[in-house]
Amino acid sequence: MIEKIYIDTSVFGGYFDDEFMVYTRKLFDKFRDGSYKPIISSHTIYELEKGAPDYVIENLKTIGCKEYYVNNEMRKLTKKYMEQKVVTEKYYDDALHIAAATIIGVDVLVSWNFKHIVNLNRIKLFNSVNLIEKYNILEIRTPREIIENG
Repeated sequence: MIEKIYIDTSVFGGYFDDEFMVYTRKLFDKFRDGSYKPIISSHTIYELEKGAPDYVIENLKTIGCKEYYVNNEMRKLTKKYMEQKVVTEKYYDDALHIAAATIIGVDVLVSWNFKHIVNLNRIKLFNSVNLIEKYNILEIRTPREIIENG
């Protein structure tokens, strides 16, 4: 059963994007009615404050996210992803979301980032590093998959 869902930055933008809004809004409704617990990291806040419009940041506040601060364990796991060439240094931010969600121990991470996060080959690679480093496998899905298969 899914309970705790880590939300990466792309999902907050998806709320206002024609292509992604239907399923993102349904997911946010599930957060608001208490069906799921939304989880973010301080890195999510950092990314949103760095480049998102104010209305996206304001919308974040409507779902009552529990925020976890990025710590050294998360940074070390992110570096392991880099060492294993899961993604390059250029995509450190994406890998940090994976590491944060892994270490927090959420049930699933949701994203609309198909290139570096919701990508079958990368999911396998991220999880192979997780297993080598003695962490659990992380489920990575889109909001659509959560809503349709919840």
